[in-house]
Amino acid sequence: MAKESFDKEIQFLRLLALTGGNYDRQQFAGRLGISVHTFDKTIRRLKEVNGDADFADLFRYNYADSAEPVLLFLYRAKSMKESETRRLPVILTALKQEPMTAASLLDVCDEQLVDSAAAPPDEKTIRSDLRYLEEIGVICREPGGRPYRYRLNNDLTDCLSREELIELYEFVDIMANTQIPSVQGYLLRDNLKKALKATSSEQLEDSWQEEWREPFSYRYHYDARILDEAHLYTLLRMIREQRYISFQYYTPSRKRSYTAQNTNPLFSRASEPRRQHMLPLRVVYDHQYGRWYLLGTTRGGRIVKFRMDGIVDIIAEEEADKLLFDEYVSRLDERTRYSWLVDTSRTVTVRARFFKPLPPQNDFIQERVRMQGQWGCITEEDQYSFIYEIQVNGYTEIRPWLRSFGSSCEVLEPAPLRESLIEEWKELMNDYESV
Repeated sequence: MAKESFDKEIQFLRLLALTGGNYDRQQFAGRLGISVHTFDKTIRRLKEVNGDADFADLFRYNYADSAEPVLLFLYRAKSMKESETRRLPVILTALKQEPMTAASLLDVCDEQLVDSAAAPPDEKTIRSDLRYLEEIGVICREPGGRPYRYRLNNDLTDCLSREELIELYEFVDIMANTQIPSVQGYLLRDNLKKALKATSSEQLEDSWQEEWREPFSYRYHYDARILDEAHLYTLLRMIREQRYISFQYYTPSRKRSYTAQNTNPLFSRASEPRRQHMLPLRVVYDHQYGRWYLLGTTRGGRIVKFRMDGIVDIIAEEEADKLLFDEYVSRLDERTRYSWLVDTSRTVTVRARFFKPLPPQNDFIQERVRMQGQWGCITEEDQYSFIYEIQVNGYTEIRPWLRSFGSSCEVLEPAPLRESLIEEWKELMNDYESV
């Protein structure tokens, strides 16, 4: 996967989702930090992958439609070279018939790819393809010595009945749409869908029903959450390996979200962001705004935080000392002990009165506070209201949550938070007063 190009296309899709296609070519290219020519070339490439359909349709979901993440679209577009898209299907189709050796697969590729514009593969390339397919679990090696024979790894679907396949498909469909590994989940869901379709074709009296393909409906509210998954598993691996990383970072306030990378250092742009160096320690997800955050330390031990939507071109560096890594993790845990999200400022006590709905309505306010209020607790309660109290690092991050309750929440302490919310509601009243 071409990392530079992949980063560019991730930022391209994010900007398309945020602007709704309202930028013209020059505005879009300028915001990305690329030339109009590069913008046009990127559009052509993505339209080819999308089957020349309207590219903006990727973000125009009906609410009742199951919206496959656009990152899955990018993985399919960028994860394989053009020669691999021709060669791997030939290998998998051959292995579907019977187990085969690398030499036999080489003969099959030479026979079926004779009209291909690319040069025929050699045995080293075929063995590399087999190692890759075995590593990701698509194929497995047959018992026995050399020469090794490989077969398709359909053990999961072959051992299940049709009813069990349907139940597994529905479970994967729910998890892929609601949990973190959405891209991997969607790939698994597609494989189960193909297995169900294959079993339907074998049972003519029980043909495949289109409505079974989408038993439930979902809609993603934050496309950036899915796009940031391109970095998520890379960063989790760096944390597991306790390895320093470097990357370019574009802050939300910057006018550009990407800069074309010049191969000639004489033409490097002075506006390119300085590379950030850090030891990643934790990844945090803000479900309210659909944002990912990366927390870690600099080489000097200073705690730093970055929004993942601004991270580009991640490069792994040397491993950190294990004792030092553990010390940094303990220090970060202590500093974020009272963080509503990632704030590390001074700890304050927030007290708020929540008003219960009138009977016979269910007390959904208290249910929500207990579910979302993290380590806060209810200190006082009567039949009309209750007092909720929590210690947090600053009140900036908890503020949107309190505000989301509307008139059902009255902030009592601290005074600056209460006063700022009063001023905010006064501004809203002025905006919505009668003309």
